Amino acid sequence: MTDLHPFIAGLPKAELHVHHVGSASPRIVAELAARHPDSKVPTDPEALADYFTFTDFAHFIDVYLSVVDLVRTPEDVRLLTFEVARDMARQNIRYAELTITPYSSTRRGIEERAFMAAIEDARKAAEAQFGTVLRWCFDIPGEAGLEAAEETARLATTDGLRPEGLVSFGLGGPEIGVPRPQFKPYFDRARAAGLRSVPHAGETTGPETVWDAIRELGAERIGHGTSSVQDPELLAYLAEHRIALEVCPTSNIATRAVATLDEHPIGRMVDAGVLVTVNSDDPPMFGTDLNSEYAVAARLLGLDERGLAALARNAVEASFLDAAGKARISGEIDAYTEGWLAR
Repeated sequence: MTDLHPFIAGLPKAELHVHHVGSASPRIVAELAARHPDSKVPTDPEALADYFTFTDFAHFIDVYLSVVDLVRTPEDVRLLTFEVARDMARQNIRYAELTITPYSSTRRGIEERAFMAAIEDARKAAEAQFGTVLRWCFDIPGEAGLEAAEETARLATTDGLRPEGLVSFGLGGPEIGVPRPQFKPYFDRARAAGLRSVPHAGETTGPETVWDAIRELGAERIGHGTSSVQDPELLAYLAEHRIALEVCPTSNIATRAVATLDEHPIGRMVDAGVLVTVNSDDPPMFGTDLNSEYAVAARLLGLDERGLAALARNAVEASFLDAAGKARISGEIDAYTEGWLAR
């Protein structure tokens, strides 16, 4: 079989499901931990590999929140954001919708306008230096309840506060014990303000959570949606309405949402005609990156170079980039692929 890794490395890509704090490399996490020595997070990058070994989804959330606690100042926010963009550029990620949880920062004392200024400064600097375009999804940390939902909706919809790069509104964190319908008023406000709906659903719960995300929250894409394959009617609905699934294979194994890669349902999603995108979620925490996820998808789906290019175009299609931006990146994908195959 052809080694597809060199092709994947150069393939222009878009990423739609990747978390801000969860994208911090071991080097950056260690630097932040050294800045804040009262944290339990290791300052040794090698020790972080053991720290990022999860027993289940609840343990992952605990570890994730301990890293969130390292981001305490606007300078921390700016450093993290810019360095995440640098790592994306190394993978030829041309466009990314980065999920940010502003509530986690503002409740830790970062002034809200300083937070917005930090992410926007990093976004503009990264695009100028690396050519990687970043946009934001502000998400509610579901475990923090309706107080967090109210704060996130306010930050996302207030004129003069809402950042220029914000395009969507999401919901993350645990699903068990956090029913989706309670968040409907906040998604209604965000959608009325022009933001797109992209909640997590069906990662650690059944397909009914995905239905709730669609019916109650107006979901236009679904984060994970792993359990959708349990409901043929749901798969048909997703396919018909082009509601994309943001699939994160290695993440699903790391959090024990799926037992093994060979059991991952991505193939059944594709066979049902669903618009599937491949993403890295919290890449350093899961020992992966987007290039590695494309290699996993190639194996699970039996893809060659043209198949991988089609997968890359799926992400562009499902993105909230404007038409001109979509055409530009799709053109880059096609030109790269044809040039590679003509060698």
